[in-house]
Amino acid sequence: MPRFSVIVPVYQVEDYLAECLDSVLAQSCPDFELIAVDDRSPDGCGELLDRAAAEDDRITVLHLPENVGLGLARNAGLAVATGDYVLFLDSDDTLTPGLLQHVDERLRAGADPDILVYDYARTYWDGRVVRSSSAAVFTRPGPDVFTLDERPDLLDLLMVVWNKAYRRDFVEQQGLTFPAGYYEDTPWTFPALLAAGRITLLDEVGLHYRQRREGGNILATASRKHFDIFGQYRLVFAFLDGRPDLAHWRPVIYARMLDHLTTIVTKPGRIPPGDRREFFRRAAEHCAPLRPAGYRPPAGAAGLRTELLSHGRYLAFQGLRGLAKARRGVARRPRPAAAPAH
Repeated sequence: MPRFSVIVPVYQVEDYLAECLDSVLAQSCPDFELIAVDDRSPDGCGELLDRAAAEDDRITVLHLPENVGLGLARNAGLAVATGDYVLFLDSDDTLTPGLLQHVDERLRAGADPDILVYDYARTYWDGRVVRSSSAAVFTRPGPDVFTLDERPDLLDLLMVVWNKAYRRDFVEQQGLTFPAGYYEDTPWTFPALLAAGRITLLDEVGLHYRQRREGGNILATASRKHFDIFGQYRLVFAFLDGRPDLAHWRPVIYARMLDHLTTIVTKPGRIPPGDRREFFRRAAEHCAPLRPAGYRPPAGAAGLRTELLSHGRYLAFQGLRGLAKARRGVARRPRPAAAPAH
């Protein structure tokens, strides 16, 4: 049984796949299996994976009969994983050198906790490498191994699956799987962190998150598929419904959800313009039954925006955004030069 299973779903990344695979195969810790899932990729990825597997027996290739999407492709890899811990790596991203060795050392020092979280950096086409804006979370004082109750600031991190190592028997005990659709990380990451009895951090950039000049990020593509977010959060709250011991987290997760919905509707190029009113209507229908009793939004403009969204107030929300934009324009306007003294 290997120490790590690294699961890599693959779809239309022929230009980046070799670099991704090499970042795993060159790790100084050799005790891993690499499970590559060809999600019926229409380019040459399948053949590239087969050649790589023929040269390195640590690689297992699964060829799916049809394209199922990122979440379900990860599930296919998870079903055959045998490692003590599971890591997920998107096929246009890369692990940093020595990551698995450092993860292993940290896990052993913490007596094999349920989850280890490491940091990431965005890598740009012009050569820039920028560590995540949440790096300070990793340096804050606290116990080496903890629960989310002891370190709620973990929820300040980007809620993604690929910056963590998960103990596989913990995943099985919790029944964690990925749903279909956009934002598939949401109903995995929240339940995993909430349910974990023991979590640890590795203050290290473990993954380079590729930022392409054009394309590559489906979440930055205008589509009605962004409406999937409502179903994904229903799964999160269904998990909480089955865990009354975690009920104190409902207001926190509700607030995080509102922030997430606001980000989706305000980011350019996500919700098609003709669908924005419907998104607000759906948001109101979605939020009403999930709103915790006595919930109070945060003070200030951010709290007002989330309240307007959660109640479907499209015109008021747009008016508030327009006012904020106008104020920023006034603030940037150059001041007239002072009149010369006489």
